[in-house]
Amino acid sequence: MASTPSISYSITVRLELPAGGTAISELTSTVEKCGGIVTALDVTASGHDRLRIDVTCAASDTGHADEIVAALRAMEGVAVHKVSDRTFLMHLGGTIEMASKHPIRNRDDLSLVYTPGVARVCEAIAENPDDARRLTIKRNAVAVVTDGSAVLGLGNIGPAAALPVMEGKAALFKRFAGIDAWPLCLDTQDTDQIIEIVRAIAPGFAGINLEDISAPRCFEIEARLREILDIPVFHDDQHGTAIVVLAALKNALRVVGKRMDQVRVVMSGAGAAGTAILRVLLTAGVRHVVVADVEGIIHRGRPGLHESLRWLAEATNEAELSGSLKDAVVDADVFIGVSAPNILTGEDVSRMADGAIVFALANPVPEIDPAEARKYAAVVATGRSDYPNQINNVLAFPGVFRGLLDATANRVDNDLLVAAADAIASAVTDDELNANYIIPSVFHPDVHHSVATAVRHAAERHAPGEGDA
Repeated sequence: MASTPSISYSITVRLELPAGGTAISELTSTVEKCGGIVTALDVTASGHDRLRIDVTCAASDTGHADEIVAALRAMEGVAVHKVSDRTFLMHLGGTIEMASKHPIRNRDDLSLVYTPGVARVCEAIAENPDDARRLTIKRNAVAVVTDGSAVLGLGNIGPAAALPVMEGKAALFKRFAGIDAWPLCLDTQDTDQIIEIVRAIAPGFAGINLEDISAPRCFEIEARLREILDIPVFHDDQHGTAIVVLAALKNALRVVGKRMDQVRVVMSGAGAAGTAILRVLLTAGVRHVVVADVEGIIHRGRPGLHESLRWLAEATNEAELSGSLKDAVVDADVFIGVSAPNILTGEDVSRMADGAIVFALANPVPEIDPAEARKYAAVVATGRSDYPNQINNVLAFPGVFRGLLDATANRVDNDLLVAAADAIASAVTDDELNANYIIPSVFHPDVHHSVATAVRHAAERHAPGEGDA
């Protein structure tokens, strides 16, 4: 798939050039000839003979950005002074900070916020631990926990390298749900140690968001933490993805006029996200599913079937199909990929049923080129922001946690996930719905509040422990 300029590789070049003539227009044409896109051009200083200009442009990768700078540097009369990578500037010093809710202007303020006044609050909590939710940040605090072992698109890069992702996650919690989230990057990939660390820090939080922990360890970590903690534990790579996939599928089926309980779904990927998607689809009423992994179609009689796939084999593929993914998609109504790039072709999609739906969610390179899939499928979605119908977890996790915290919930079950998906799907009205708009924008004015409300009601409606996700 050809690379296109992206805001992720946006640079600002500060340069000087002659004030007269066509120099400014030549800047734009030079960038465009290199395949870049000028997004801003600001004159920052002016003299009789020279101008200082900041040119901001989007490139396709770092090498492409270097090519653009070299082309600008080669222009006659142009002097390049400074090149700034806007993504790195955004992360300079981190993307989040802690701020006090009250000004500390004098000794009285200090005595109320800290010693000696704070001692009275500590004593009240010691006498009644439940008061921690009322008298501390706990009621609005979520820990974003990772070991850096499965960072999206980057793999096992470790805790320090994962920190920018966790900071970004915390910023999104605050922006879309008003939640104070704290990134906790753990320097261990030992399952028992991670569980013990999270158990030990849990008293300061009202929820735990597990992030970018590799399968199958993530399953055990989540399950054991749910057993020992009295606050909700949510693995976003699993359940956030599952929520948004279900929401998108509901609306895609509205577009093509098919029913959830009648369509045949083929999934590629049996890891954390694939397993969670399957569980939520089954809860939502999907009846016919076939799942394939790197070794082909999963079925009960497959030789050497790993124990971790046993439940999946029992819950799917009632016809006991065998063979490859390409065999499975023949006559399928829906394809959902959370696996690897470029494993399907347009010819494969052409063999699907009429009105086919293709969700190619591998990121950054999908299971099939979306443009190629769109030649044969009625609806196509990806995990990328540069194509319509982006399956983005940001639609789910802020509202989900807002609802869980507001309900003082301590469990996450599949009915709750379905309720969140329904809220996201409902944000797209009948008048708005079409093949290129099956999922709302993350900046939709109502979607996060709607998800929070739906989750709060679902959490209050269901008894703890029933139908855990």
